[in-house]
Amino acid sequence: MRVPVVLAYAAFVLVGLSAGANGVVLAAQIGDYEVDKATIGITFFTFSAGFMLAGATSGALIHRLGTRYALAVGGGAFLAASLYMAIRPSFVGLVAVQVLAGYGTGLMESVLNAYLTELPSATTLLNHLHAFFGVGALLGPLLAAWLVGFLPWTAVVLVLGLITVPLIIGFLATYPRRETATGEEAGTGEARPRLLPAVLRTPVVLLASVFLAVYVGLEIGVGNWGFTFLIEEHAQPELAAGYTVSGYWLGLTLGRFLISPIAVRFGIGAGAMTFGCLAGVAASALLIWVAPVFAVAVAGFVLLGFFLGPIFPTAMAVVPNLTSDRLVPTAIGVINGFSVVGGAALPWLAGAVAQGVGVWTLMPFAVVLALVQVVLWRMIVSRWR
Repeated sequence: MRVPVVLAYAAFVLVGLSAGANGVVLAAQIGDYEVDKATIGITFFTFSAGFMLAGATSGALIHRLGTRYALAVGGGAFLAASLYMAIRPSFVGLVAVQVLAGYGTGLMESVLNAYLTELPSATTLLNHLHAFFGVGALLGPLLAAWLVGFLPWTAVVLVLGLITVPLIIGFLATYPRRETATGEEAGTGEARPRLLPAVLRTPVVLLASVFLAVYVGLEIGVGNWGFTFLIEEHAQPELAAGYTVSGYWLGLTLGRFLISPIAVRFGIGAGAMTFGCLAGVAASALLIWVAPVFAVAVAGFVLLGFFLGPIFPTAMAVVPNLTSDRLVPTAIGVINGFSVVGGAALPWLAGAVAQGVGVWTLMPFAVVLALVQVVLWRMIVSRWR
């Protein structure tokens, strides 16, 4: 396996560690800054703003700087944000620096997705890439809980920042300095600033953006509210509910490692594989909904995560089928950046519905979102080049 691919996997472990540790860190920050949950939630919006900015600018950065330096910029932004948080800034500073943290995270994600998309067996590589995010997300809470047991929360972000240092060195040492100003771009000098408008005028890329926004909303919505669902609907102890939700994330990770290679072995293409996974998602959510038995719910959550797993990376892998080669990096950035909109809005909607109607609505909500994705995916596949 090539060193850049290994570094890409390591970077996604770091991103997963950061996401997984965030829940533990947030609890410590609430106590440290003496704010409530709603107030600390402002950091979600500033982080998302930085992530979306990264998605909008990643394509232009790749074209201007090449893969190597675009990754170094992303890693440097993440490192700078981590070091600033490690000095325990004021609350206003904490909120503001999330823009930089989101930008660094989003840029690394977008550039690495774009890089692997160009390699042979891109679908399998991207599934593995996002599976390593799941590995990090599983380990992140354990690392953070261990550290805050005897150190302040700032130690967690400092450790995450220090992990970034060898990654940045690896980016600079191993990734290609790609020549991009060729042909028409070199002659006119006008293609670069037109990359983003051109992507935003491509209907199928916008469809893919909505598709992944719905996907992320479903993934995070079930991950965030599954614990409450199991406690209130199945009257399960917190420990059992916690293990079940961990099984959901484990299923998601295993799905990304296993489903794509199996599909390739049996000659199943990315389009058909995704339809199959969406059917599995809908069936798993329906099973949890109609069979109110805890053992069934446990199996259902694991299967739900398992079938969800390959959908995001597979959608990234087919972006070259949706637009011209010149626009692929920008398209991936836009799709990746827009996905956070669904990740913020749809879990909020699921929580609002649960508050007003009951948390039992989580599984019907998941079924509806899976069916919406089936419709969107059909529209996307019909527009492939």
